[in-house]
Amino acid sequence: MASRPGSYRILSRSRRAVEDQLAPELAAVRRVERILASLLEEFRNPGTVVRARCIFQEPREVFRLEISNPELGYQRTTLLDRDVLDELLEHPDVRERLTLQ
Repeated sequence: MASRPGSYRILSRSRRAVEDQLAPELAAVRRVERILASLLEEFRNPGTVVRARCIFQEPREVFRLEISNPELGYQRTTLLDRDVLDELLEHPDVRERLTLQ
């Protein structure tokens, strides 16, 4: 089958394909790092409001993180366990903006 003029096939490997080759523990760590980086980027916006609420305590603590930016009409909900929330709270920007309920 001939391709149309002006169309080019881009060869690249998706992030998922690379992570499938990693050990499951390492892939999970990289996923958490990407989520934390994304959350930290959102916290840098001064219009962002962040609330955390504990929704489970057993068998482990799980928190619902509600992020909204009314100026942009944006809302995001993320579930985090206690370890990841503590890691997030190590950043001073997050500690100032996060309301724990």
